[in-house]
Amino acid sequence: MDQLTAMRVFVRVVETGNFTRASETLAVPKATVTTLVQGLEGHLRTKLLHRTTRQVNVTTDGALYYERAVRILSEIDELDAGLSNSQGRPSGRLRVEMAGALSDTVIIPALESFYTQYPDIQLDIGVSDRSVDYIVENVDCAIRAGTPTDQSMIARLVGQVSFVNCASPGYLEKHGDPQSVTDLEANHRLVAYLQAPSGQISRFQGQENGQLMDFAPRHIVSASDTRSCLAAALEGHGVFQAPEILARSYLAGGQLREVLPGWKRDPLSLYVVYPPNRHLSNKVRVFVDWVVGVLAGRVVGR
Repeated sequence: MDQLTAMRVFVRVVETGNFTRASETLAVPKATVTTLVQGLEGHLRTKLLHRTTRQVNVTTDGALYYERAVRILSEIDELDAGLSNSQGRPSGRLRVEMAGALSDTVIIPALESFYTQYPDIQLDIGVSDRSVDYIVENVDCAIRAGTPTDQSMIARLVGQVSFVNCASPGYLEKHGDPQSVTDLEANHRLVAYLQAPSGQISRFQGQENGQLMDFAPRHIVSASDTRSCLAAALEGHGVFQAPEILARSYLAGGQLREVLPGWKRDPLSLYVVYPPNRHLSNKVRVFVDWVVGVLAGRVVGR
């Protein structure tokens, strides 16, 4: 029995909760996963898992073994990563989650520089703002706007998201320019950002003369992707607090106009987030460092 492989398989079974998901994330047959775990239990002469038709529960011995195994595997990965840094190029599949606006406007346009440095990495980009299960979905890292709420994750600040209040010329010709925040809230049609998966609507907010002013928008349309919100604003459906990097070209071309320029929303921080058991991966490390370089000195959209 390859004890190291069996240990990795056991850890993945515990983290995913069953043999099927473990086999899928490891890309090995379920029968192989079962055989390796059974072999490990035979080698240790103890039962590590309680199995039912629906789920797998860790025994007392299994919980103790899992904690020690995770530490041992992390140390081995750290050793391998150190040797890889000095003797070879990072390679393999890298699964990253990010918002579509960030992917389209920042990351993908800059990818040529990434592949010039790291041609052996296969980058798989999942486009969403949803919460992800890093273990079950085998996600290496995510780029997210706003302060991370999950304290178990490692988060690295990589940039900021700035906003601009804007609407189409057609909308403004029909409804007029808002003259104040109060006028905007009471008399104007708004396009709102829908937070997924909570279903909450992001508040319109900003600083004016040192005073914070915000309100829940009485919107006629909302969307959970900023590109769709921007499309609604371009079609004349209302005023939108848009990420500046998305609206920039439309403002320059006249398809959008800025309104209430003195009322500015505070930028949102942009983070790369990844689980602690992935922090020693060489391919994750070089990708995060590359993102930091791409975003250095930039204020971007989410």
